[in-house]
Amino acid sequence: MMKTSIVFMGTPDFAVPSLEALHAAGFALPLVVTQPDRPKGRGRTPTPPPVKVAAQRLGCPTLQPTTVRDAAFVDRLRDLNPDFLVVVAFGHILSRELLALPARTAVNLHASLLPKYRGPAPIQWALIRGETETGVTTMLMDTGVDTGDTLLSAHTPIGPEDTAQTLHHRLARLGAPLLVETVTRLMRGDLFPRAQKHADATYAPMLCKADGRIAWEQSARRIDALIRGVTPWPGAFCFRDDQRLKIIKAHPLSASAGDAAPGTVVAGFPDELRVATGDGCLCIEVIQGASGKKLSVQDYLRGHPMPVGTRLQ
Repeated sequence: MMKTSIVFMGTPDFAVPSLEALHAAGFALPLVVTQPDRPKGRGRTPTPPPVKVAAQRLGCPTLQPTTVRDAAFVDRLRDLNPDFLVVVAFGHILSRELLALPARTAVNLHASLLPKYRGPAPIQWALIRGETETGVTTMLMDTGVDTGDTLLSAHTPIGPEDTAQTLHHRLARLGAPLLVETVTRLMRGDLFPRAQKHADATYAPMLCKADGRIAWEQSARRIDALIRGVTPWPGAFCFRDDQRLKIIKAHPLSASAGDAAPGTVVAGFPDELRVATGDGCLCIEVIQGASGKKLSVQDYLRGHPMPVGTRLQ
């Protein structure tokens, strides 16, 4: 009996556990499609995406098209006649022609509990918007953005210490076995898709650097959620005069800031940096200044005092 054949399409670290799980489960992987190598670092050295590195380690053939609309690329996939296309954080929207190629169907793993947080940055926005739970969902692909019928989902709580980085790693590991189960059950014929409730959908747009700007008029809890949601990228920041400060880690305090305006440093314990917000105070723990070094707030304050009344913007 021939193995179930999968063309896997993915690019970043998030997709690697899924590729590894499908390989370990014994599915045939005649081709792994990923994005081209990109220049990185100060030397701008071309660097392969994580999925390419993993595919080569697993002995899977790879292809890095500059566009997925090229006729030669479409013909290459058609010639393989795979049972499934499996897509995990690939970075391109697939055409109707590509989605129709597999003998069975095209399946996607998305890092949210659909229909919430469709779009390219679901992990970050779930944190920024203060969700207490998120998860991963497998779905059938259509030409919309994460609008296809859902198949399976797995949930995980969002803890008070979670950042986009920690949640990213956890969801990647959570999604891998879910994807294996999804493909296995689709082959078995006992998994049935369910239409999304489109009226309940929310969108998670791509983040830009400006999204990390702290608005001190918001509550301490919301600012803390922002900091965790944009860590490690684009990073939360504010300004002291014309100096840009990156806030790496903080926690909200219910303590009153009195009459202090949002963004004002207020009195706290020794070696503590408390900042007034629109509701409560934010206690900053790790900060990065012009030196580029991440420092505990105690170390930072030794070289850059912030007396009570200092304004951050």
